[in-house]
Amino acid sequence: MSETLEGGCQCGAVRYRIAGRRPPVYACHCRECQKQSASGFGLSLPVRGRDFEVAGVTARWERVSDGGGRTSCFFCPNCGSRLYHVSSVTPDRVTVKGGSLDDTGWLRPVAHIWVSRKQPWVVLDPAVPALEKQPEDLAGWRRMLRGEG
Repeated sequence: MSETLEGGCQCGAVRYRIAGRRPPVYACHCRECQKQSASGFGLSLPVRGRDFEVAGVTARWERVSDGGGRTSCFFCPNCGSRLYHVSSVTPDRVTVKGGSLDDTGWLRPVAHIWVSRKQPWVVLDPAVPALEKQPEDLAGWRRMLRGEG
């Protein structure tokens, strides 16, 4: 089923659209996601780059990820809202930050990563797969989450 999801920053200066199938959601418990979300974890939606469209000016900050790649983090220069990431490991993908969607009521993680770094107060559903660290084949894991083989 194809649908269009929309989201953006807090001030409205940057908007985006995701076309195609609704992407899966996973929770990352690494320290970087905790910092960028100012919470216990970050919610991420892996999206094919060709299905992602941005309107408005974004700023970019780059960091080394826990998995060893480089992550470009895109945010609104006006309000500072983090919107999406692009990893050097999967440059054809965009990882949208779940809280930036207009409709967040449907977000349910289908997996957790970096649970070795999760906050002790976070309780995980034992029915949802949880990995101690990042998958070794991040690109393959994200394809698997999307049902792409």
